[in-house]
Amino acid sequence: MKKLFRNIYLEKRFFIAVAVLVTGFILSYIFPDIFGVLKLFFYIFLITILVDTILVFGSKGTIEADRILPDKFSNGDQNPIDIKLTNTYLFDARLRVLDEIPHQFQKRDFEIITPLKKGEEKLFKYELRPVERGVYAFGNLNVFATSPLRLVAKRYTFNNEQEVPVYPSFLQLQKYELMAFSNRLMEYGLKKIRRIGHTMEFEQIKEYVQGDDIRNINWKATAKKNQLMVNQFQDEKSQPIYSVIDKGRVMKMPFDGLSLLDYAINATLVISGIAIKKQDKAGMFAFSNKIENRVVAERRSSQMNLILETLYNMRTNFVESDYSRLYIDVKRNLNHRSLLLLYTNFETLDALHRQLPYLQAISKQHLLVVIFFENTELNEYAGQEAETAQGIFEQTIAEKFIYEKKLIVNELRKYGIQTILTKPENLTINTINKYLEIKARGLL
Repeated sequence: MKKLFRNIYLEKRFFIAVAVLVTGFILSYIFPDIFGVLKLFFYIFLITILVDTILVFGSKGTIEADRILPDKFSNGDQNPIDIKLTNTYLFDARLRVLDEIPHQFQKRDFEIITPLKKGEEKLFKYELRPVERGVYAFGNLNVFATSPLRLVAKRYTFNNEQEVPVYPSFLQLQKYELMAFSNRLMEYGLKKIRRIGHTMEFEQIKEYVQGDDIRNINWKATAKKNQLMVNQFQDEKSQPIYSVIDKGRVMKMPFDGLSLLDYAINATLVISGIAIKKQDKAGMFAFSNKIENRVVAERRSSQMNLILETLYNMRTNFVESDYSRLYIDVKRNLNHRSLLLLYTNFETLDALHRQLPYLQAISKQHLLVVIFFENTELNEYAGQEAETAQGIFEQTIAEKFIYEKKLIVNELRKYGIQTILTKPENLTINTINKYLEIKARGLL
């Protein structure tokens, strides 16, 4: 009996019927003739509740439900969750599903309402977009079942508590890897790069086919074979590609829920995967007041798993980043010329000038690409129409900061440092584009 009362719930129709009866009994004081009719309706209502309760709690059959989760979630992406429902009752049921979603999502109004015929099985899908790495805990799966009368509901609680880790965006890794190797990147705004030099190793001599570079014709082999022969080259491989992530306080700023650090982490995972597929060595490390999360650049089969686990455990430490320590570490530990993709953020020229000597020193030994971010919210605010003097003043300040970002780009390029100024959501695309451009032009 205790279990019955714990799982019985009254539906909206029950309260509507009660409200109608109460109103009618009140009106019967004014119109006594309707009292007898209302009394009959009251008894019918009680019998209906009893029948409904027997149907839901006493008849054969039950409701079965199961939540199906992936092994891990991809940070910043829509991740699918499946809920499987089965009705073994002898009647058609109406179900209301309440899933106890992890508190990080702050979804208080999630529910699925669906009819389910007797013996029917349905699969429902919904999606969640996490914006923080870590472990997310799902609670119970609650299903409220009603008969066609829909006065009384029975609650089914499925102890389906599960934990899912949220990793850096491996979905982006799969998507951009596929595009990078199927030449579909231009659909996302990536420009075609013209190769302007030969930083290649000789591979073989082959017959000329239409489209081969006539500058590579081997005239001696042509004379011997009595047909056009060309030298074929292969790209230089196994070059070290390092993603260097600034995890100081400047990278905590959020855009669309994700911090700049998480945007950089997602881009690092994607560019590392593409570099390895391009036969280069991928590595990474992070810095703030010290150097951490180091993965030495390699091209082994387990490298991507090592990078993924390292990125998963990375956190912002809210201190001022020490570029002098970064320079010393790079000088001591990177003995071969490498491509360094530095993810950081500069808001003012003064902030850049404090670190510029260290960036110049690093760029003398390695190919350095400084990647920092546009403030998209500031751009949006500056594009609005000002209606007051204060609004005009604030927009002027916003435009000053936007212009200063462009000055930072010019300042870095003046000293021969490659630069990317990008919107956070376009970071991965622009980084891939720069990497492919560098490879095509043989700058490394």
